[in-house]
Amino acid sequence: MNSLFSERFKSARLLSGLSLQELADKLENRISRQALHKYEKGEVIPNSEMINYLCEALNVRPDFFFREMKVELGSIEFRKLDKLPAKEENRIIEQTKDYLARYLELEEIIGITSTFKNPLAGMDEVTTFEQVQEAANKVRKSWNLGTDAISNAVELLEDNHIKVIEIEAEVGFDGMQTLVNGDIPVIAINISRVKKDDRKRFTVMHELGHLLLPIPKGMPEKQKEHLCHQFAGAMLFHAEALKKELGVSRNRLLIQELGALKQEYGISIQAIVMRAMHIGIITKNYCKQFFSYLRQMNWQIEEPYDFKSVEKSKRFEQLLFRALGEDLISVSKAAGLSNLRLADFKNQRLMVA
Repeated sequence: MNSLFSERFKSARLLSGLSLQELADKLENRISRQALHKYEKGEVIPNSEMINYLCEALNVRPDFFFREMKVELGSIEFRKLDKLPAKEENRIIEQTKDYLARYLELEEIIGITSTFKNPLAGMDEVTTFEQVQEAANKVRKSWNLGTDAISNAVELLEDNHIKVIEIEAEVGFDGMQTLVNGDIPVIAINISRVKKDDRKRFTVMHELGHLLLPIPKGMPEKQKEHLCHQFAGAMLFHAEALKKELGVSRNRLLIQELGALKQEYGISIQAIVMRAMHIGIITKNYCKQFFSYLRQMNWQIEEPYDFKSVEKSKRFEQLLFRALGEDLISVSKAAGLSNLRLADFKNQRLMVA
């Protein structure tokens, strides 16, 4: 019991991003840093009054401290923009572990087994654009996508047994991916940075590239990122579909037609132009000219056309209410699995329109 509480207490603290001293300060010195250290070492278990104080300070339910976590994360590859502080990395990891623990527990309660099959298993190492296209086409074929636009990228991955988690973190990272318990793939994206739907879709597919592509060990990071960018573009906009929309060769592209394609396929104008260049529809020189035009118009960050979608999966919520409907869990347990207090769960999740 001591070891379980100490492990979960440390997880809650890292999840909150607080040091032991910062937590003591937040508790207004009701308890010292030294005493908190003893909790974390498993030397002491606090009484019920102190657990309530800890719940308030760490924003967790009491059962959080006594819930076993059967989650082991594999090696994690962050897609960083800047060097993330260790505290922030730990917070992201704990958010991922906490969500997955609740998700996997829910699946276990219902009796669902997630079996992921890598569509690229056995494929030779990928180092070229052509090989990336072949890989993306294999995934699309395996998932019965044809050449059509993907309506919901997040739901597509969830339907194929890849867990997708939204995390609010510092803007120093876009996303990350890893394997949980050795065989469950998970992708986490930073919604504090990846806000627009087309950006979310591209980030999800980029991380999917890191998960699936057999990239040689030791390949330079920049080259790896380049391949995963190409994979994301190929997943979101099939080469044959792009040729059908733009033609096989163009000397000029209009921002209006690219905006219409963005709204149909859910991929940024800039990514469409890069993809058209890689496929050979436009020349490298024209691609440079077009990006110069985008810079002149200040359209690199805020493009003139928006893509609106609902890039979420309802699977966790559907499974939660299935378990409730089949009387496999109580309302209190459902609140715990949702990481909500009972009153908040009733107000937010049980309201019927």
